[in-house]
Amino acid sequence: MKIIRFFYKDEIRFGVLKDGGLVDFISSPFEGEPVKLGLSAALKDVRLLAPTAPSKVVAAGLNYTDHKVEMKEEDKKEPVFFIKPSTSVIAYGDDVPLYPWVGRTDYEGELAVVIGKSCRNVTASEAKDFILGFTVLNDVTARTLQKADGQWTRAKSFDGYCPMGPYIVTDADVSDAELTTRKNGAVVQKTRTSNMIWNVYEMVAAVSRFTTLLPGDVVSTGTPSGIGEAFDGDVVEITVEGVGTLKNTYRLKE
Repeated sequence: MKIIRFFYKDEIRFGVLKDGGLVDFISSPFEGEPVKLGLSAALKDVRLLAPTAPSKVVAAGLNYTDHKVEMKEEDKKEPVFFIKPSTSVIAYGDDVPLYPWVGRTDYEGELAVVIGKSCRNVTASEAKDFILGFTVLNDVTARTLQKADGQWTRAKSFDGYCPMGPYIVTDADVSDAELTTRKNGAVVQKTRTSNMIWNVYEMVAAVSRFTTLLPGDVVSTGTPSGIGEAFDGDVVEITVEGVGTLKNTYRLKE
C-alpha cells in the first residue's frame, strides 16, 4: 500500500495511491488501522505534502562502510545519530533552498523508516511491529558548516533540508533494495541496502534505547558514498527499489 499525505480543499488528508493516479481518502494511518472514507480524487488535483509530519527525524551517520571511508571516519561500535527538526521537512517536488552564506551544500540519498506506533526500548526483532512503512529521504547537509562547527546540528537543520516522499510504502522488502541517486540525470550514488552496517530494524531498536519514537517519526538509515555538492537549478532524484523516487530541485534563496 502507498500512503500519501496531501492538501485538498483546504484540508490536510491521507490517502492510498491507486493505479491510474487515483487517490482513495483514508483516516490517519497513525491512529490505528486506517479507515476508508469513501472519497477519492485524482492525484493531479491534490497538492502533495511530505508523507508524514514527524515530531523529529532521527538520522544515522556512517552506516555504509564506503561512506565511512569517504568521510575518513573510524569504525564505530554503535550507530551514530543526529536529529533533524520537523521544520526541515519538505515534500517531493518542493525546492531545496541554497543559502548563499553557508558554503557547500550536499545531497545524501537515504532509505527512511516511518514509525507507526510509539516505541521505547524495543529490540531489533520487535521493531517491525512498530514500523508503518518506508519512504525516501534526502539528508541535505551544509558541508562547509559541518566541518567548521565540528558537530552536525546546524549543518543538518536548516529549513528545507529534509525532503522526503513521495509516499509511505507499507509492504516493501528493503533488506536488499537498490538505492540510486541521480543529479541532473547522472548517477552519483549507487548501492544496495544490504550493504548497511546496521539494518533498519537494528536502527529503530538503537534509537528507541535513548528516545521515545512517536507515531509519524522518521528514522533515516544513512547514505552511501558518492555524496556531493548541489548547485542552483540542480535536480536530485533518489530512488529506492520498491519504495519510490524522491525528486527535488535546488534553488538559490535570496
